[in-house]
Amino acid sequence: MKIYDSEIAVEYKDDKSPLTEADKNANAVINSYLRNTEFPIISEENKQTDYSIRKTWETCWIVDPVDGTKEFIKRNGEFTVNIALVKNGQPVLGVIYVPVTKTLYVGNVEEKQAFKKVLDSHDMEISKIFETVESLNKSNSAKSKIRVVGSRSHMNQETLDYVEDLKAQKNNVEIVSKGSSLKFCLIAEGEADIYPRFAPTMEWDTAAGQAICNAVGVQVISKETNKPLLYNKENLLNPWFIVS
Repeated sequence: MKIYDSEIAVEYKDDKSPLTEADKNANAVINSYLRNTEFPIISEENKQTDYSIRKTWETCWIVDPVDGTKEFIKRNGEFTVNIALVKNGQPVLGVIYVPVTKTLYVGNVEEKQAFKKVLDSHDMEISKIFETVESLNKSNSAKSKIRVVGSRSHMNQETLDYVEDLKAQKNNVEIVSKGSSLKFCLIAEGEADIYPRFAPTMEWDTAAGQAICNAVGVQVISKETNKPLLYNKENLLNPWFIVS
């Protein structure tokens, strides 16, 4: 947040995606904690371990220190910190934090529990966080319209075509725009109904959000396999998917 509130210096990676000092600093802090656990780490800002080694990992962390760097640079508040624990290719625990609003989302798939908490401060004690939380519940009620989540920075023709197909089926469709992994959170807390993602994402963009959604019974389904997205793959690029 110190970097967010000052002049932001931006570098660009080989794939033309932006990188700031906040990405690097957040990565260093998160790694300093997760390295003390027994599980290895896949992070967007770490040098990736070769798959010949990774494929032996039964359990690992998947981290995006700043998801939505474009939103961070625009200072629209819609960036997050994503941390997920993955077992046998499936996310079992997900944490998404929204620094600007101090909002924390947590999903525990095995316990089928997910909650949201607005923190008093960034360094609020863990024990205090759990004293009072708001359970997440996806929307089950009949609605007069379908709320489709669209990316703030990556809306493309395929997504627009998908929306037109929904409208052609006599649906009243509303587009809800959000940046970063907040799109998963909208679905998990019942503020939207469908998130079609027909553009590139990496595993660290989706693992925490998938865990939070799965914990409340929302599925994140690959368009390639018609099954849930898998993690710690040889290629860390995700296929297109739909969250609903």
